[in-house]
Amino acid sequence: MTDVPFKFGLERVRELRAHDEDRAREEFAASLNRRARGAAMLQAAQDLIEQARDGRRTGAAAGPVPAQDLLGQQLWLERLERHRTTAERELDRTDTELTVRRDELNEARQKREVLERLKDRRRDEHAAENARREGAALDEMALSQHVRKMAGR
Repeated sequence: MTDVPFKFGLERVRELRAHDEDRAREEFAASLNRRARGAAMLQAAQDLIEQARDGRRTGAAAGPVPAQDLLGQQLWLERLERHRTTAERELDRTDTELTVRRDELNEARQKREVLERLKDRRRDEHAAENARREGAALDEMALSQHVRKMAGR
């Protein structure tokens, strides 16, 4: 009585699906990292704008400010606003990318899990078939012993 070892016929496909899931997980992690950097850039731009506005207020309270300085401050503030707008657009783009990567990861996970469940089911069927064969062999041995015993009487 030898057990036939279990061999899953779709093992290579399952391995490819696991690899696809790993790749999707890495891309999702990279997207999360890009999103975190984008959020930090947006916060930094917002902080610079607040500092520039605070600087304008304190400069105005200190007394008269030359027109050239006011113009320079205004241009600096407009530049910071453009930088913030760019950072907002980039953050929106990375949010969209993150959603796509999350969906890809979920899809890859589902495809792998389908094959994992199939593999488990086939393994269980294989074990049941081995148990059935082993039981049949044991029954055959018991029957032949019984027949010999009865013949010897």
